[in-house]
Amino acid sequence: MQEWEQLEQQVIECRRCPRLVAWREQVARERKRAYRDWEYWGKPVPGFGDRQAQLLVVGLAPGAHGANRTGRMFTGDGSGEFLYRALHRAGFANQSTSMHAGDGLALAGVYISAVCRCAPPANKPLPEEIANCLPYLDRELHLLENLEGIVALGRIAFDNTLRILRNNGHSIPRLDFGHGVEYDLGADLPWLIASYHPSRQNTQTGRLTPEMFDAVWQRGRELLGR
Repeated sequence: MQEWEQLEQQVIECRRCPRLVAWREQVARERKRAYRDWEYWGKPVPGFGDRQAQLLVVGLAPGAHGANRTGRMFTGDGSGEFLYRALHRAGFANQSTSMHAGDGLALAGVYISAVCRCAPPANKPLPEEIANCLPYLDRELHLLENLEGIVALGRIAFDNTLRILRNNGHSIPRLDFGHGVEYDLGADLPWLIASYHPSRQNTQTGRLTPEMFDAVWQRGRELLGR
């Protein structure tokens, strides 16, 4: 437990990337009109969920007016609404909504993290910013002692999850990203499922439908404990 608390504090206090520090704090000061009465979180966002989880979900980064506002992964924006509805349908979440950090949401068997912990301008972190942040995800991978599988939401999450595993000395060949594609990474490694990111750009255009997303979590359920 102490290691988790130490990691969470390290994430929250991080100021490694000047561009991201300036942006997240500017957004928190200026706020969106719809949230002008909110006190924005405006700091790096730690992971969220069940620390005994068998399944790790990896996203890209906090949304400027989502997790950067609420302080909890995938909370307070359209991506989070789509994700938590699916997790609730699959039995991984006790409720389908995720509005703010004190709303009673609890996850069972799932831990949610991201490649980057600060909201990036235009949702596009720079390569060096990703490199600065990956050690936090790497640490979570080590702390999740019951981990069996990973769902990577989007190509950046997919590529950088594999990057961490390779950097840890695991020989993994080049793998192609595609929605619903799954990989057995080898002995003593978690399996990996790729998914389109539940961004509004994907969900509102029909590139990612609820049925497509549900299939990912249903397959994850089938693979757990197999």
